Amino acid sequence: MLNRNKAGKASNKNTVNTENNEYEQNPAEEELNVDPQAPVADEQPETEGLSAEDKLKADLVSANDKYLRLYAEFDNFRRRTNKERADERLNAGKDTITALLPVLDDFERAIKAMDTATDIIPVKEGVALIQNKLKKALAAKGLTEMEAKGVPFDADIHEAITSIPAPSDDLKGKVVDELEKGYYLNEKVIRFAKVVVGA
Repeated sequence: MLNRNKAGKASNKNTVNTENNEYEQNPAEEELNVDPQAPVADEQPETEGLSAEDKLKADLVSANDKYLRLYAEFDNFRRRTNKERADERLNAGKDTITALLPVLDDFERAIKAMDTATDIIPVKEGVALIQNKLKKALAAKGLTEMEAKGVPFDADIHEAITSIPAPSDDLKGKVVDELEKGYYLNEKVIRFAKVVVGA
C-alpha cells in the first residue's frame, strides 16, 4: 500500500513517469503522491487482528490508492494520445509536400531556361514533361481526374456554369464542355467539375 502525504506537503512539480514521456500530475495525484507505475505491494490490505471498522478503513484506503493509480495511468494515456494526434495533424502533408519538391525544382529550372531560350518548342516540351511529372506525383497520393465531357450531367460531381443548345440530340442533358476539371482523392470528390450542359 502506498504512503500518503498531506495535501499541504504535495509539490506541484511532481511528475508521473511513463514509458517514453513525463507528464505533470493532476492535483488529485499530487495530494497522494501516486506513481501509476509503482508495483502494488499487496493486492489486499493486511486486516488480521483489526476490528470490522478498521478493516473497512483499510479496504477504503487500498481501493482509493488503486483508483488514483488507474486515474493517473488514464490521464497520462490521454495526454500522450492528444500529443500524438497533434503531431499527426502537423505532419499530415509531409509526404505529399516531399513528393512535390522535385516538381518545384523542375519548374525553377524551366523558368531559368526561358530566359535564354531562342526556340519555344523545347520549352513547351519541357513544361509538358513537368506537368506529367506533377500528375504522376499526385496520382501516387490518390488523386484522379474526373471524366466529364460527353457524360450525362450529374449534380453530385458536376457544377453547371451554364447551358447551351445541344450541338446534337445525343448531347442533350450531357456535358458539352468542361471549364474546370474535377478531381477525386481516393475516390472521394474534392472538387466539382465546372461544366457547360447541353439543353
